[in-house]
Amino acid sequence: MSSANFRSVLGRLPTGVVVVTGGVPETPSGLVVGSFMSVSLDPPLVAVCPAKTSTSWPAIEAQGEFCANVLHHSQSDLARTFAKSGGDKFAGVPTRRSPATGSPLLEGVAAWIDCRIHQTIEAGDHLLVLGEVLELAAGDEDGALVFHAGSLKALD
Repeated sequence: MSSANFRSVLGRLPTGVVVVTGGVPETPSGLVVGSFMSVSLDPPLVAVCPAKTSTSWPAIEAQGEFCANVLHHSQSDLARTFAKSGGDKFAGVPTRRSPATGSPLLEGVAAWIDCRIHQTIEAGDHLLVLGEVLELAAGDEDGALVFHAGSLKALD
C-alpha cells in the first residue's frame, strides 16, 4: 500500500476543518488538525491528532489545554494561514480568550470546544490527544468548512 493511495482513499471522507489554539497568551500557537472527533459523552471527550513533527503543538501541549475552533465555511483563508509552518499566524486575526482555558478563540467560528488535555497516545507519525471538554458553544451562524478530495469546501 502506498502513501498516495492511502491519502486518496481516505480523502473521500470529508473532515471538518479545526484550528487548535493554545500556548501562553504572549506567544499563542495554533495549527490545523486533519482529524478531530467526539469520543465520549461521559466524561465528555474529543480527540485531535497533531503530527509529531508539528512545531506549534509543543507549546499547546506544555500548557495542558487547548481550544478547538471549528471553522465557518467563510474562513478558508484562516485554514490556509494556520496550516502553514512558522510565522505569526495570529497577525491580524481577531481573537478573544476562551472562557475555560483562556486559549485563543477565533472570531466567527462555527463552533468552539475548550479542553484540558486528558491523555496523549503515540499513533504512528501523529499523536492521538484526548481532550476533556470543559466548555463549548456553537457560533452565531450555521455552516462549516470541510476538507474533501484534496480541497476546502463549504458545508451549509
